[in-house]
Amino acid sequence: MPKTEQNVLVLQGGGALGAYQAGAFQRLTEGKLDVDWVAGISIGSINAALICGNPPERRIERLTAFWEGVTSSLAITPWIIGPMAREAYTEFAAAEVMTVGVPGFFTPRPALAFWPFGRSQALSFYDTSPLEKTLNELVDFDYLNDCGPRISVGATDIETGNFAYFDSAKMRIDARHIMASGALPPGFAPVGIDGRFYWDGGLVSNTPLQYVMEHAGTDPLCIFQIDLFSARGDIPENIVDVQQRQKDIQYSSRTRLTTDRFRHLHDIRTAADRLAAKLPKDLQSDPDLAVLRAAGPQCPVTLVHLIHRKEGFESDSKDYEFSRLSMNEHWAAGKADVKKTLTHTKWKSRQIGKDGLQVFDLGQSHE
Repeated sequence: MPKTEQNVLVLQGGGALGAYQAGAFQRLTEGKLDVDWVAGISIGSINAALICGNPPERRIERLTAFWEGVTSSLAITPWIIGPMAREAYTEFAAAEVMTVGVPGFFTPRPALAFWPFGRSQALSFYDTSPLEKTLNELVDFDYLNDCGPRISVGATDIETGNFAYFDSAKMRIDARHIMASGALPPGFAPVGIDGRFYWDGGLVSNTPLQYVMEHAGTDPLCIFQIDLFSARGDIPENIVDVQQRQKDIQYSSRTRLTTDRFRHLHDIRTAADRLAAKLPKDLQSDPDLAVLRAAGPQCPVTLVHLIHRKEGFESDSKDYEFSRLSMNEHWAAGKADVKKTLTHTKWKSRQIGKDGLQVFDLGQSHE
């Protein structure tokens, strides 16, 4: 019998698109999936905190409170219908966010904050102190650290330029760690923690998948990678398309590169195990062979891709367009993609605990 499968959520960064992750999580919970570990970057870290920092019966309530809160100033649905009107509304909503900020998330700094002759200039265009208040209201950090699923959030150390992970399996997590993971410059200021300063983890990589793979134990893993940017897309037809395609490529995680790498490492590991069985006993403990036998995860891994696909109304502003209308559409898309995956015959017939890496990409199109 296989060991108990550990369920992991891997949540990519993507600002306003993060509602897709909330919808996906809601459908997973409706499917009776228990989460053991959540890893996130940027908005994925905020969703991770809302999940891990609340008991199961309150998680959807808290996710809903956050996403309805940050879209409260743009809750009116346009009365004019049609694709052109929808696109115009999207651009208007994004422009309003840039001008006045997002409730419970960030507000613009006054122009004097950048006065060159002042004592010190601001290091960001927006002030994220409202987010700190929101997190402390909606996340029970004592529960997160003492009772909730394991949480790992990635940030970038400004001085070294390297990844830094804050992991509840190794330290106590508070609002600073979540905010550090989402401090994307120049919009948001760096966050100081114990003498070090951090920016958004997406500057290095927009997915914590590699961290999860490298820190997996021996029990089988089932990883739901919920991405907000699609690696594949069409050739741009105008400058707006160019900007959007650039963002998609930049933040799409290069998930396939990571999965191909770990599949290759697993092949090395299994080949080394076969080789060890053929060698004399005095060579089976050779340290070079031991390195090869330790390559890749020590456990079977099932990886499920759930990828937000571009909506017809979206543009380059899609990750900072916080309208209620778009949020609801992204939330619904996350639910629909999970439903399609969990009801797919390939998913229902999968073998739990199968050695190696199983990859399921059962969304609307291949990535």
